[in-house]
Amino acid sequence: MNFSFIAGIGEYTMFLGRVFSKLPKIHKRRQEFVLQFKRIGYDSLFLLALTSAFTGLVTALQAVYQASQFSRADLVGVMIGKSTMIELAPVLTALVLTGRVGASIAAEIGTMRVSEQLDALQSMSISPEEFLYMPRILAGLIAFPLITVFADVVGIGCAWYFFWLRHGVQFNIFFNNMRASFEPFDLFSGLIKSFVFGFIITSMGCFFGSRTTGGAEGVGRSTTLTVVYCAVLILVMDFFVAWILLGSFH
Repeated sequence: MNFSFIAGIGEYTMFLGRVFSKLPKIHKRRQEFVLQFKRIGYDSLFLLALTSAFTGLVTALQAVYQASQFSRADLVGVMIGKSTMIELAPVLTALVLTGRVGASIAAEIGTMRVSEQLDALQSMSISPEEFLYMPRILAGLIAFPLITVFADVVGIGCAWYFFWLRHGVQFNIFFNNMRASFEPFDLFSGLIKSFVFGFIITSMGCFFGSRTTGGAEGVGRSTTLTVVYCAVLILVMDFFVAWILLGSFH
C-alpha cells in the first residue's frame, strides 16, 4: 500500500474541511465568486458549444446506424436524448473543462504559491481558503450544472439538424418522440453528475495548486497532476454516481 497516497487523501480531506469552514463568509467574497463563475461558465461556452455540436453529430450518426440494424429509426430521437442528458453531456463537458478550468486553477494558485503571494495574503490576515479556494469551488458547483444544460441543448439540437439533413425528419416528429419517452430522471441524473464533476475539478485544482513547490517546474507538475487525477476521478465517479442513482430510482 502506498502510504503517501493515503496521506494525500487525508490532506485533501482536511483541505476541504478548512475550505467549507469558511462558507459562512462567502458574502464577503461576492465579487470573487462572480468573477470565477464568469471564468468557469461564460468563458467556456464557445469551447463547450464546439465540443457539444460535434458530439451531437457523432451521436446522431451512430444512432442512425444502430437504429437501422433493428428497423426502428423512430427511436433515434429517444436514443440521442437519453444518452446525451444522462451520460455524454455531463461527462464530456467535465473532461473538456478539466483541461481548461482545472489546469487553469492549479496553474494560477500554484504560481501564487511559488511566488509567495499566498504567504503575503496570510501575513495580511487574509485566508486563502476564504479568498481563493471557496469562491472557485462554489462557482464550479453552480456553473457546471448550468453549462451541462447548455451542452444538452447544443448536442441534441445538432443531432436533430444532422438527422433532418440526412433523412428529412421534421423537428416536431424528432422531438415529439423524445418528449414522449422523457423522464425527469434523465435530466436530473446528468445534473447530479455535473455537480459532482464540478466539485472534483475545482477542488482538485485548488488543492494541487496550494501544494506547489519548486518554481515553474512545480507549477507544471501540479497542473499535470490536476488534469490526470480529475480525468480518472470523473470516470470513476461517473460509474458510482450512476450506480447510486439507478439503484435509487429504478
